[in-house]
Amino acid sequence: MISTAKGQRGKSRAGCRSARDFRGEVKPSWCAGCGDFGVMAALHKALAAVGRPPHEIAFVSGVGCSSRIPEYTTAYGFSSLHGRALPVAQGIKLARPELLVLVAGGDGDGFAIGGGHVSHAIRRNPDLTYLVLDNHVHGLTDGQLSPTAPFGAKGPGLSTSSLESPVNPILYALSYGANFVAQGIASDLEGLSKVIEEAIRFPGFAFVNIESPCASFGDPDALAGVKVRSLEDEGHDPGNKQKAMELAQARPGTLYLGVFYRNPNPPPAYGTLVRGLQQKPARALVEALV
Repeated sequence: MISTAKGQRGKSRAGCRSARDFRGEVKPSWCAGCGDFGVMAALHKALAAVGRPPHEIAFVSGVGCSSRIPEYTTAYGFSSLHGRALPVAQGIKLARPELLVLVAGGDGDGFAIGGGHVSHAIRRNPDLTYLVLDNHVHGLTDGQLSPTAPFGAKGPGLSTSSLESPVNPILYALSYGANFVAQGIASDLEGLSKVIEEAIRFPGFAFVNIESPCASFGDPDALAGVKVRSLEDEGHDPGNKQKAMELAQARPGTLYLGVFYRNPNPPPAYGTLVRGLQQKPARALVEALV
């Protein structure tokens, strides 16, 4: 499903400074208390800070509760197949490099059915911002456990607890070589909006994992006893990848928020390399591809 930037076609709104400019007319249908409300508020605040008008933004999602976010913004939106948001977003960015392209999905969308696409998006390094709203369950289908559910977690209707080790989203992204990796939590509007803004401004693939609790099917005690720490307050250097990987392994006892890793010398984005090939003479292009 495609939705357009309502009222923005052909108009210039380069002076957008308010989060209100990015709030769509469709009312969210999330359950009361859903963490996604906080994520959406932080996203609107971040987009206002970046300043790009809605008609210059393309927002792609998969399937799931969090994947409804594009419908609730004034940007162009594309609701793709379950787990397929990243390849669709890459195609949009290659075809329309001038657009700011954002991707949203849940932990099931990103690490279950769409898990294979994450690693390839990271290695290609397209200029995208990928937001994963992590609630440890498949909320849209009544709470089956997702790959990020802790060992021993028990979902609705299950007679036994999970016997599987969870995916660590931060360590996952770092191990595959992502050049920007960060984490936020839905309840921290200021901190999360800052992290999302930094991710959007980063020139390449930016991965942001966001703890966004499910009020209906999630474990209300999932973060009980977990120490929440700010990486900035801890004095972490986001240019130190080795330290970032050590901090990523602090889960489940400690939840670090902020930028784990930001490559101080980011490589060219995938689209830049593709356009460089396209601009070469035909013979040189053939030689480069052989």
